[in-house]
Amino acid sequence: MNVQTTIEQHVPERLARVRAVMAREGVDALLVPSADPHLSEYLPGYWQGRRWLSGFDGSVGTLVVTAGFAGVWVDSRYWEQAERELAGSGIELMKLLPGKPGALEWLGDNVPAQGAVAVDGAVMALASARQLEERLRARDVRLLSDRDLLAEVWEGRPALPGNAVYQHLPPYATVSRQEKLGQLRQAMAEKGAHWHFIATLDDIAWLFNLRGSDVSYNPVFVSFALIGERQATLFVEADKVDAPLRRILEADGVQVRAYSEIHAALAALPASSRVLLDPARVTCGLVKHLNADVQLVEGLNPTTLSKSRKGDAELQHIRQVMAQDGAALCEFFAWFEAHQGREVLTELTVDEQLSAARARRPGFVSLSFSTIAAFNANGAMPHYRATEQSHARIEGDGLLLIDSGGQYLGGTTDITRMVPIGTPSLAQKQDCTRVLKGMIALSRASFPRGILSPLLDAIARAPIWADQVDYGHGTGHGVGYFMNVHEGPQVIAYQAATTPQTAMQAGMISSIEPGTYRPGAWGVRIENLVVNRERGKSEFGDFLAFETLTLCPIDTRCLLPERLTAEEREWLNGYHATVRERLAPLLQGEALAWLQARTATV
Repeated sequence: MNVQTTIEQHVPERLARVRAVMAREGVDALLVPSADPHLSEYLPGYWQGRRWLSGFDGSVGTLVVTAGFAGVWVDSRYWEQAERELAGSGIELMKLLPGKPGALEWLGDNVPAQGAVAVDGAVMALASARQLEERLRARDVRLLSDRDLLAEVWEGRPALPGNAVYQHLPPYATVSRQEKLGQLRQAMAEKGAHWHFIATLDDIAWLFNLRGSDVSYNPVFVSFALIGERQATLFVEADKVDAPLRRILEADGVQVRAYSEIHAALAALPASSRVLLDPARVTCGLVKHLNADVQLVEGLNPTTLSKSRKGDAELQHIRQVMAQDGAALCEFFAWFEAHQGREVLTELTVDEQLSAARARRPGFVSLSFSTIAAFNANGAMPHYRATEQSHARIEGDGLLLIDSGGQYLGGTTDITRMVPIGTPSLAQKQDCTRVLKGMIALSRASFPRGILSPLLDAIARAPIWADQVDYGHGTGHGVGYFMNVHEGPQVIAYQAATTPQTAMQAGMISSIEPGTYRPGAWGVRIENLVVNRERGKSEFGDFLAFETLTLCPIDTRCLLPERLTAEEREWLNGYHATVRERLAPLLQGEALAWLQARTATV
């Protein structure tokens, strides 16, 4: 049975059942965000409500259901995928565009006066709930956030994940949990907070030097944390933490309580308490358990900034990981070229062989996200994923886009490379060259410490805009340390809010990944990871510059080298010289020969 048949059979039936519950409960509109109580990017199956109800499989999207309408709001990365997956479901694709209403705005404009909107408050950010309530108030519409309407109709709902929690140990864990807790308490004291409530899983895993596997691709575990001036409590299912680890945590002043006890713990905080929390990173359903007299101290989780700033010891491990990851990529590309034209290769083959190459490398734990291997037209979908039911054979002429990454004990990788298949067209080479020029422009940039990261986006886009071309996603995101492949607070995207928390600081790792997408034809993206490094001081202040961390050749057969400036050519040749020097000792045979050929001077 193919995916489309599954959608046509199940989604209309599920919508009808949900609408029946809405009618009984007096609900005019149901909002289903792509979220869990931890506001994670990748969700355990238990909280995949939007996917279950709509049939849309993308990682981001917001579903709204009324008696006569259903729509999923997604940005340009998912338009083609959503159009295909929603076909025949009775659900409309709602394209997120500048100046057009998103899901929250649509609800504010379309729900009848004195009506009711329902959302599971357990999975809606406090900041978003406030924004929606403000919009609904003008029409005297109620927001009902105390119920999960899907619970009644979702048969066979997956259970909560129950994978074991384990320690992230030295030498890879370079700062102890006691030191991290001490630094956090100092930040709490500076804000006058008695308690700090954390719901985001990567913040919790980083703070306690623990890891897990409850969420695909992210080494985190389902939990909450409540930090006091003298005590720290980790709320996680008891059978996930074995007795030896529990004793270690207790010796470090960390008490372990059941995951479900977080509601009672929040309710038990004294009315005179001042609780630090991030309204964008905790849900309204959780905050409602606090005593009404508790004073909220709102701001970015201190751990979010702390974990974004990698120390020198961590960067040493990351550089080693980048070399191992680059060597795995060289082995894969050498294999791929040797087998191309001799046997049937598909997008699935790329995933299988590249994942196997990474798995052979020391310290490898898992992929850091689902590999994107996209040939020609499939590359025009930035978050495309090949499946058994729908994938392309790699044959003929064109471009193969490969976006992939790994989780290692000493770091997280994320890289995109373009591969020529047969003879790429002139237009395809023009796009690859233009995108590379954008990546080089930002990679070479120097900028003041503390500049708001969204402001850097235009540097990468300038060479692309010069030819009246653009791309719909951001240019870069933060990357964790054996942690989530997407992390904040920095984000290189002009669409993002220029808030103080996005300021660039030394030690932050970000991606640089401009692109070009031509629907139905091909897509181009080239991506490296970089780290902010001290460049020096002048009379105008402190300056930072990027050190490129990713080590893998950029295939010049996809390019028009004559269209590179002297400075761009110098950067590319210098980068390839570094890649060759760092990776050659880790390779031999065909992989070494491939490296030497692909790093030749242009």
